[in-house]
Amino acid sequence: MANPFYTIGHSTRTIPEFVDLLREAKVGLVVDVRTVPRSRTNPQFNRDVLSDNLASYQIGYEHIAELGGLRGKQRLAQPSPNTYWENDSFRNYSDYALTDKFHMGLAMLRELGDANVTAIMCAEAVWWRCHRRIIADYLLASGHAAFHILGPGKIGPASMTPAARLTPDGNVYADLPEPDPSSGAEAASRHI
Repeated sequence: MANPFYTIGHSTRTIPEFVDLLREAKVGLVVDVRTVPRSRTNPQFNRDVLSDNLASYQIGYEHIAELGGLRGKQRLAQPSPNTYWENDSFRNYSDYALTDKFHMGLAMLRELGDANVTAIMCAEAVWWRCHRRIIADYLLASGHAAFHILGPGKIGPASMTPAARLTPDGNVYADLPEPDPSSGAEAASRHI
């Protein structure tokens, strides 16, 4: 049986608080998907410090730059096919997810997840305001189980974004028609 994936935002937590959340989910490896793996306001999550701190709790650490967020507008031959996303940051990341570089990072993540219960980490506390949601969609679309860690005792199953569909070329959002806007929750998530 394949290991599940978890997503988590470090936010302003202390290392012991962060580790307690990881332990609750039985996470053995943290994969950092921040473009810049450091924080001025939360230096305990700087790459070198975090790696050492997690090692002292027998939790591994890897940084996959290819999955980092904060992507600018992609230079596509045609307009973005990811019209579902009204938020530029999500649209830009979805466009980036069409690239070989993203798929290389995703392959590395899956390989690490085969050997470890893995948490995908970024800074944003909540998954619905972070590119982790798009990474989770790709994992779900390929048959992996994914969960979001929100706080102590608050781990919920990830579900596909309403417009997400796995295309024959392995992408999730490309060339999709506009979804039915009748769902208020779905519509709200497009703007975040």
